[in-house]
Amino acid sequence: MASQRILKTVWTLCLIGLGVALIFLTFSPDIRLAERFGGATLFLIIGVLAFFAEYVDSSLGMGYGTTLTPMLMIFGFSPLQVVPAVLLSEFISGITSGALHHRTGNVDLGRGTRARRTMQILVACSVVGTVAAVLLAVSLPKPIVKGYIGFMILGIGFFIIYGRRLMGRFSWGKIIGVGTIAAFNKGISGGGYGPVVTGGQILSGVGEKSAIGITSFAEGLVCLVGLILYLVLQGGVAWGLALPLMLGAILSVPAAVWTVKIMPERLLRRSIGYATLFLGVLTLIRVVL
Repeated sequence: MASQRILKTVWTLCLIGLGVALIFLTFSPDIRLAERFGGATLFLIIGVLAFFAEYVDSSLGMGYGTTLTPMLMIFGFSPLQVVPAVLLSEFISGITSGALHHRTGNVDLGRGTRARRTMQILVACSVVGTVAAVLLAVSLPKPIVKGYIGFMILGIGFFIIYGRRLMGRFSWGKIIGVGTIAAFNKGISGGGYGPVVTGGQILSGVGEKSAIGITSFAEGLVCLVGLILYLVLQGGVAWGLALPLMLGAILSVPAAVWTVKIMPERLLRRSIGYATLFLGVLTLIRVVL
Protein backbone atom coordinates (compact mmCIF):
# COMPACT_ATOMS: atom_id res chain seq x y z
CA MET A 1 0.00 0.00 0.00
CA ALA A 2 2.85 2.37 0.83
CA SER A 3 4.39 1.80 -2.59
CA GLN A 4 1.04 2.51 -4.25
CA ARG A 5 0.69 5.80 -2.38
CA ILE A 6 4.22 6.79 -3.37
CA LEU A 7 3.54 5.95 -7.01
CA LYS A 8 0.30 7.95 -7.00
CA THR A 9 2.15 10.91 -5.48
CA VAL A 10 4.87 10.72 -8.12
CA TRP A 11 2.23 10.47 -10.85
CA THR A 12 0.40 13.53 -9.54
CA LEU A 13 3.62 15.52 -9.32
CA CYS A 14 4.50 14.54 -12.90
CA LEU A 15 1.09 15.73 -14.12
CA ILE A 16 1.56 19.04 -12.33
CA GLY A 17 5.09 19.36 -13.73
CA LEU A 18 3.89 18.66 -17.25
CA GLY A 19 1.15 21.25 -16.85
CA VAL A 20 3.64 23.86 -15.67
CA ALA A 21 5.93 23.01 -18.60
CA LEU A 22 3.07 23.43 -21.09
CA ILE A 23 2.11 26.79 -19.58
CA PHE A 24 5.76 27.83 -19.85
CA LEU A 25 5.82 26.75 -23.50
CA THR A 26 2.70 28.79 -24.21
CA PHE A 27 4.13 32.06 -22.92
CA SER A 28 7.93 31.61 -22.98
CA PRO A 29 10.55 33.24 -25.21
CA ASP A 30 13.20 31.31 -27.14
CA ILE A 31 15.76 30.12 -24.54
CA ARG A 32 18.02 28.12 -26.89
CA LEU A 33 19.55 25.72 -24.36
CA ALA A 34 21.16 23.76 -27.19
CA GLU A 35 23.62 26.63 -27.64
CA ARG A 36 24.34 27.06 -23.92
CA PHE A 37 24.98 23.45 -22.98
CA GLY A 38 26.62 20.56 -24.75
CA GLY A 39 27.76 17.00 -24.33
CA ALA A 40 26.67 15.13 -21.22
CA THR A 41 24.71 18.03 -19.70
CA LEU A 42 22.45 18.49 -22.70
CA PHE A 43 22.08 14.71 -23.07
CA LEU A 44 20.95 14.46 -19.43
CA ILE A 45 18.49 17.37 -19.70
CA ILE A 46 16.85 15.89 -22.81
CA GLY A 47 16.74 12.40 -21.29
CA VAL A 48 15.07 13.62 -18.09
CA LEU A 49 12.48 15.61 -20.07
CA ALA A 50 11.72 12.56 -22.22
CA PHE A 51 11.40 10.38 -19.11
CA PHE A 52 8.73 12.54 -17.50
CA ALA A 53 6.91 13.31 -20.77
CA GLU A 54 6.68 9.61 -21.65
CA TYR A 55 5.72 8.66 -18.10
CA VAL A 56 2.69 10.93 -18.38
CA ASP A 57 1.97 9.84 -21.95
CA SER A 58 2.07 6.08 -21.20
CA SER A 59 -0.06 6.52 -18.07
CA LEU A 60 -2.56 9.01 -19.50
CA GLY A 61 -2.52 8.44 -23.27
CA MET A 62 -1.30 11.93 -24.19
CA GLY A 63 1.43 14.49 -23.63
CA TYR A 64 4.69 13.23 -25.16
CA GLY A 65 4.87 14.94 -28.54
CA THR A 66 2.64 17.78 -27.35
CA THR A 67 5.25 18.72 -24.74
CA LEU A 68 8.59 17.70 -26.23
CA THR A 69 8.26 18.98 -29.81
CA PRO A 70 7.69 22.67 -28.97
CA MET A 71 10.05 22.49 -25.98
CA LEU A 72 12.96 21.16 -28.05
CA MET A 73 12.39 23.86 -30.65
CA ILE A 74 12.44 26.50 -27.90
CA PHE A 75 15.72 24.93 -26.74
CA GLY A 76 17.17 25.77 -30.15
CA PHE A 77 16.82 22.57 -32.17
CA SER A 78 15.48 22.86 -35.70
CA PRO A 79 12.25 21.12 -36.82
CA LEU A 80 14.34 18.91 -39.13
CA GLN A 81 16.17 17.64 -36.04
CA VAL A 82 13.19 17.43 -33.69
CA VAL A 83 10.47 15.77 -35.76
CA PRO A 84 12.24 12.53 -36.79
CA ALA A 85 13.90 12.18 -33.37
CA VAL A 86 10.55 12.51 -31.57
CA LEU A 87 8.86 10.14 -34.04
CA LEU A 88 11.59 7.52 -33.54
CA SER A 89 11.51 7.72 -29.76
CA GLU A 90 7.71 7.70 -29.69
CA PHE A 91 7.59 4.68 -31.99
CA ILE A 92 9.88 2.65 -29.72
CA SER A 93 8.33 3.80 -26.44
CA GLY A 94 4.78 3.46 -27.79
CA ILE A 95 5.26 -0.13 -28.94
CA THR A 96 7.02 -1.01 -25.69
CA SER A 97 4.32 0.66 -23.61
CA GLY A 98 1.52 -1.05 -25.53
CA ALA A 99 3.19 -4.44 -25.13
CA LEU A 100 3.68 -3.95 -21.38
CA HIS A 101 0.10 -2.72 -20.94
CA HIS A 102 -0.96 -5.97 -22.62
CA ARG A 103 1.36 -8.10 -20.49
CA THR A 104 0.21 -6.58 -17.19
CA GLY A 105 -3.46 -6.93 -18.09
CA ASN A 106 -4.36 -3.27 -18.58
CA VAL A 107 -5.51 -4.18 -22.09
CA ASP A 108 -5.87 -7.42 -24.03
CA LEU A 109 -4.27 -7.02 -27.45
CA GLY A 110 -4.31 -10.74 -28.21
CA ARG A 111 -5.38 -12.10 -31.57
CA GLY A 112 -9.12 -11.79 -32.19
CA THR A 113 -9.82 -9.41 -29.30
CA ARG A 114 -11.84 -6.23 -29.63
CA ALA A 115 -8.93 -4.16 -28.33
CA ARG A 116 -6.58 -5.50 -31.00
CA ARG A 117 -9.10 -4.79 -33.76
CA THR A 118 -9.68 -1.31 -32.34
CA MET A 119 -5.93 -0.65 -32.44
CA GLN A 120 -5.71 -1.89 -36.04
CA ILE A 121 -8.61 0.32 -37.13
CA LEU A 122 -7.05 3.36 -35.46
CA VAL A 123 -3.78 2.75 -37.31
CA ALA A 124 -5.55 2.19 -40.64
CA CYS A 125 -7.59 5.37 -40.18
CA SER A 126 -4.37 7.33 -39.74
CA VAL A 127 -3.67 6.93 -43.45
CA VAL A 128 -7.08 8.33 -44.45
CA GLY A 129 -6.87 11.16 -41.95
CA THR A 130 -3.36 12.15 -42.99
CA VAL A 131 -4.25 12.26 -46.68
CA ALA A 132 -7.28 14.46 -45.94
CA ALA A 133 -5.12 16.70 -43.77
CA VAL A 134 -2.52 17.19 -46.47
CA LEU A 135 -5.18 18.13 -49.02
CA LEU A 136 -6.64 20.78 -46.69
CA ALA A 137 -3.47 22.02 -45.04
CA VAL A 138 -2.45 24.00 -48.09
CA SER A 139 -5.64 26.07 -48.08
CA LEU A 140 -6.70 26.51 -44.45
CA PRO A 141 -5.14 29.28 -42.31
CA LYS A 142 -3.20 27.92 -39.31
CA PRO A 143 -5.25 29.87 -36.70
CA ILE A 144 -8.44 28.22 -38.00
CA VAL A 145 -6.85 24.77 -37.81
CA LYS A 146 -5.54 25.31 -34.28
CA GLY A 147 -8.86 26.79 -33.17
CA TYR A 148 -10.76 23.79 -34.53
CA ILE A 149 -8.45 21.35 -32.74
CA GLY A 150 -8.58 23.36 -29.50
CA PHE A 151 -12.40 23.40 -29.41
CA MET A 152 -12.55 19.70 -30.28
CA ILE A 153 -10.13 18.69 -27.51
CA LEU A 154 -11.93 21.00 -25.08
CA GLY A 155 -15.27 19.40 -25.93
CA ILE A 156 -13.95 15.86 -25.49
CA GLY A 157 -12.49 16.70 -22.09
CA PHE A 158 -15.74 18.33 -21.01
CA PHE A 159 -17.83 15.30 -21.97
CA ILE A 160 -15.43 12.85 -20.31
CA ILE A 161 -15.85 14.69 -17.00
CA TYR A 162 -19.45 15.90 -17.12
CA GLY A 163 -21.17 13.90 -19.83
CA ARG A 164 -20.75 10.31 -18.70
CA ARG A 165 -24.43 9.64 -19.41
CA LEU A 166 -23.93 10.76 -23.01
CA MET A 167 -21.26 8.11 -23.61
CA GLY A 168 -23.07 5.55 -25.70
CA ARG A 169 -22.31 1.91 -26.22
CA PHE A 170 -19.24 0.76 -28.10
CA SER A 171 -19.49 0.77 -31.89
CA TRP A 172 -16.97 0.34 -34.69
CA GLY A 173 -18.36 3.39 -36.46
CA LYS A 174 -17.39 5.57 -33.51
CA ILE A 175 -13.88 4.10 -33.45
CA ILE A 176 -13.42 4.74 -37.17
CA GLY A 177 -14.56 8.33 -36.68
CA VAL A 178 -12.20 8.85 -33.72
CA GLY A 179 -9.22 7.38 -35.60
CA THR A 180 -9.80 9.44 -38.72
CA ILE A 181 -10.30 12.72 -36.86
CA ALA A 182 -7.26 12.14 -34.64
CA ALA A 183 -5.03 11.32 -37.60
CA PHE A 184 -6.39 14.36 -39.44
CA ASN A 185 -5.37 16.52 -36.48
CA LYS A 186 -1.91 14.95 -36.41
CA GLY A 187 -1.38 15.40 -40.12
CA ILE A 188 -2.63 18.97 -40.36
CA SER A 189 -0.95 20.40 -37.24
CA GLY A 190 1.42 17.83 -35.74
CA GLY A 191 -0.68 17.50 -32.56
CA GLY A 192 -4.08 16.56 -31.21
CA TYR A 193 -3.69 12.79 -31.68
CA GLY A 194 -3.41 11.39 -28.15
CA PRO A 195 -6.19 13.47 -26.53
CA VAL A 196 -8.66 12.66 -29.31
CA VAL A 197 -7.81 8.95 -29.53
CA THR A 198 -7.78 8.34 -25.78
CA GLY A 199 -10.74 10.56 -24.96
CA GLY A 200 -12.65 9.49 -28.07
CA GLN A 201 -12.34 5.82 -27.15
CA ILE A 202 -13.71 6.50 -23.67
CA LEU A 203 -16.63 8.41 -25.20
CA SER A 204 -17.15 5.42 -27.52
CA GLY A 205 -17.47 2.96 -24.65
CA VAL A 206 -13.89 1.68 -24.28
CA GLY A 207 -12.57 1.28 -20.71
CA GLU A 208 -10.04 3.81 -19.46
CA LYS A 209 -7.14 1.39 -19.00
CA SER A 210 -7.78 -0.29 -22.34
CA ALA A 211 -7.97 3.10 -24.06
CA ILE A 212 -4.54 4.09 -22.71
CA GLY A 213 -2.92 0.80 -23.80
CA ILE A 214 -4.53 0.90 -27.25
CA THR A 215 -3.48 4.53 -27.77
CA SER A 216 0.14 3.78 -26.83
CA PHE A 217 0.44 0.93 -29.32
CA ALA A 218 -1.50 2.65 -32.11
CA GLU A 219 0.43 5.90 -31.82
CA GLY A 220 3.69 3.97 -31.88
CA LEU A 221 2.75 2.39 -35.21
CA VAL A 222 1.50 5.73 -36.59
CA CYS A 223 4.84 7.30 -35.64
CA LEU A 224 6.67 4.51 -37.49
CA VAL A 225 4.75 5.33 -40.67
CA GLY A 226 5.49 9.01 -40.24
CA LEU A 227 9.16 8.31 -39.55
CA ILE A 228 9.55 6.20 -42.70
CA LEU A 229 7.92 8.88 -44.85
CA TYR A 230 10.05 11.56 -43.23
CA LEU A 231 13.28 9.62 -43.82
CA VAL A 232 12.37 8.99 -47.46
CA LEU A 233 11.61 12.67 -48.08
CA GLN A 234 14.08 14.43 -45.77
CA GLY A 235 17.01 12.16 -44.91
CA GLY A 236 18.53 10.95 -41.63
CA VAL A 237 17.97 11.26 -37.88
CA ALA A 238 19.85 13.57 -35.49
CA TRP A 239 21.15 10.78 -33.24
CA GLY A 240 22.57 13.22 -30.69
CA LEU A 241 18.96 14.20 -29.98
CA ALA A 242 17.25 10.87 -30.69
CA LEU A 243 19.37 8.76 -28.31
CA PRO A 244 18.59 10.66 -25.07
CA LEU A 245 14.93 10.88 -26.11
CA MET A 246 14.74 7.12 -26.64
CA LEU A 247 16.63 6.30 -23.44
CA GLY A 248 14.57 8.60 -21.24
CA ALA A 249 11.27 7.48 -22.75
CA ILE A 250 12.01 3.74 -22.51
CA LEU A 251 13.13 3.97 -18.87
CA SER A 252 9.80 5.55 -17.86
CA VAL A 253 7.52 2.96 -19.48
CA PRO A 254 7.51 0.23 -16.74
CA ALA A 255 6.60 2.76 -14.02
CA ALA A 256 3.87 4.26 -16.22
CA VAL A 257 2.33 0.88 -17.00
CA TRP A 258 2.34 -0.10 -13.32
CA THR A 259 0.75 3.23 -12.46
CA VAL A 260 -2.14 2.47 -14.81
CA LYS A 261 -2.39 -1.02 -13.30
CA ILE A 262 -2.98 0.23 -9.76
CA MET A 263 -4.97 3.38 -10.53
CA PRO A 264 -8.78 3.20 -10.10
CA GLU A 265 -10.65 3.55 -13.39
CA ARG A 266 -12.61 6.52 -12.07
CA LEU A 267 -9.44 8.42 -11.17
CA LEU A 268 -7.94 7.69 -14.58
CA ARG A 269 -11.11 8.87 -16.35
CA ARG A 270 -11.22 12.17 -14.49
CA SER A 271 -7.47 12.69 -14.95
CA ILE A 272 -7.80 12.08 -18.69
CA GLY A 273 -10.75 14.46 -18.80
CA TYR A 274 -8.99 17.28 -16.96
CA ALA A 275 -5.77 16.82 -18.93
CA THR A 276 -7.74 16.96 -22.18
CA LEU A 277 -9.54 20.12 -21.05
CA PHE A 278 -6.20 21.67 -20.10
CA LEU A 279 -4.63 20.89 -23.49
CA GLY A 280 -7.68 22.28 -25.28
CA VAL A 281 -7.52 25.56 -23.34
CA LEU A 282 -3.79 25.97 -24.03
CA THR A 283 -4.33 25.29 -27.73
CA LEU A 284 -6.93 28.06 -27.89
CA ILE A 285 -4.65 30.43 -25.96
CA ARG A 286 -1.92 29.84 -28.54
CA VAL A 287 -4.39 30.84 -31.25
CA VAL A 288 -5.06 34.16 -29.51
CA LEU A 289 -1.37 34.83 -28.88
